[in-house]
Amino acid sequence: MEAERPILNVCCVGAGYVGGPTAAVIALHNPHVRVTVVDKNEQRIRRWNSAHLPIYEPGLGEIVRIARDGSKKCYFSNQPFRGLVHDITEEPDHAPHGTWTVLPARAPNLFFSTQVARTIQEADIVLIAVNTPTKSRGAGAGSATDMTAFEAVTSEVAQHAREGTIIVEKSTVPCRTAELIKKTMEIHRPGVQFEILSNPEFLAAGTAMNDLMHPDRVLIGSSMTDSGLWAAETLKEIYAAWVPQERIITTNVYSSELSKLVANSMLAQRISSINSISAICEKTGANVDEIAKSIGCDPRIGDKFLKAGIGFGGSCFKKDILSLVYLAETLGLEEVGEYWRQVVKMNEYQRDRFSRRVIKCLNNTLVGKKVTLLGYAFKANTSDTRESPALEIIKTLLEEGPKEIAIFDPCCNPVVVKAEIKELLGRKPVLAEDGGPIEIYSSPYAACDGSHAVLITTECDEFRNTPSKTSGKKSSKTKPAQQLEHALLADPRPFNTVKGPTETEILSLHKFLLQYMNPIGYRSEDPMKRYKLEPLCESDCPDCVLIKSSGYSTAGNSGSDRPKEKLDWSKIAYNMNKPRWVFDGKGIIDADELTTAYGINVESIGR
Repeated sequence: MEAERPILNVCCVGAGYVGGPTAAVIALHNPHVRVTVVDKNEQRIRRWNSAHLPIYEPGLGEIVRIARDGSKKCYFSNQPFRGLVHDITEEPDHAPHGTWTVLPARAPNLFFSTQVARTIQEADIVLIAVNTPTKSRGAGAGSATDMTAFEAVTSEVAQHAREGTIIVEKSTVPCRTAELIKKTMEIHRPGVQFEILSNPEFLAAGTAMNDLMHPDRVLIGSSMTDSGLWAAETLKEIYAAWVPQERIITTNVYSSELSKLVANSMLAQRISSINSISAICEKTGANVDEIAKSIGCDPRIGDKFLKAGIGFGGSCFKKDILSLVYLAETLGLEEVGEYWRQVVKMNEYQRDRFSRRVIKCLNNTLVGKKVTLLGYAFKANTSDTRESPALEIIKTLLEEGPKEIAIFDPCCNPVVVKAEIKELLGRKPVLAEDGGPIEIYSSPYAACDGSHAVLITTECDEFRNTPSKTSGKKSSKTKPAQQLEHALLADPRPFNTVKGPTETEILSLHKFLLQYMNPIGYRSEDPMKRYKLEPLCESDCPDCVLIKSSGYSTAGNSGSDRPKEKLDWSKIAYNMNKPRWVFDGKGIIDADELTTAYGINVESIGR
């Protein structure tokens, strides 16, 4: 084995929600390393190589542009903001020595390709980040992990990887998958040495880039042999470019694999636990938010993941719990499996309970009525709709024969939502264009116009309301004065002039300039004048056509600085049918405000 081979090439197999963002951040912080993301899906790779990224995550676009396209040489003042626009970023002429910092030009080191075999062959490290859904048929259907894609990639890696290549599990996989990889490698390449690591991701949709840039931990599992520990140390050096050493944890490979399943299962368990209490609150007059606040003060419990709602969604929680259930059952631990299966059952119960409550309040019939869902993605600030509670709620409402089910989500492309609903519910016509009741809107006001009930199914900031402030002293400061004060506190400068700013620090300055310079007239998506031109699209680019027709990209409303104007609930109330109903499935509505000011009946979970 080549024990001291330098790491110059990293290959990430899988250009999805995990592979693309992870590779982008690794490339950003390791400019000397060539990072290539490969996928056999040509359409997905085309989008990664364009201005139309295939997924929406706040901050992803800025990182991809620097790593994929490279950057221009630029200058910026290293002095904190003083309230003057001209001291932001420009080439200095007569600036005092030491107050301006030069950022050199940067060459591209992030690439996206469909040439899987060749890229694997050139790599020193291969990350496997392909989808591992729950099996839908065969042995273990409904619980076991479908390893079809992972197994196919493993076989391809075994055939093409050079001896000594470090193979890394990024996909969420069952415990002891490393053993499967090892056996596969031995079958295809007997006698050839490879090291297998587990490096699970701990990303949350909507905050994935922040989770990658500022992780609370990076977990690396390896065999306890000398070569295994060396491989773990090698991967650790990649992360150490931006992650503090104390946050990089090393374990044996099986502990690492199991830790990911346990982490997601424990988080989901907390959600189901507080949701079970919300049902009791509704029967007793207690308030679940007050209970969550009270118990959250106990440091042994903490206040995270104690927000009652319509249950968890997304591609991870349910899948990982069921994988844990299947593991326990195959090990003969039936009681353990049943314990964790109950977390999923409670999640489904909470979602169905919400749907039944809507129907009951509307006199047990939806015939001739319009119902609006505000939110389609499974959580705010993402266009990810996988396992979204909203879809299951829609299925239940459809059975009641409504006149219309209107859907609006600020992050999701209406065209994409239509296509997805048609695919998932395509056994009979459900879309309005096909004679069904479901209509997708690009305006929340149009979606709510004439509605009998509005359901809050995603916790978007746009949907929140706050009580009117009719009392209290007004601030003596003017709005500009407050903005200046906030800017002075938020400015990350000055940076260390000896070592120079890190990419994390540069990105924080970029965000600061976007946030605080725009309001005073310095409007630019590139305040540091660092970006190079993005790749040009072909004249027949389907994504450009989609944007022209819908105003959204394939990934949804993917501008990280997109406007988040709060809804005018008075306008919505005025155009709703009486009696007006709002069903708050995410705990983001002040019921007293809507009821008192606009005459809306509000039903909230746990209250």
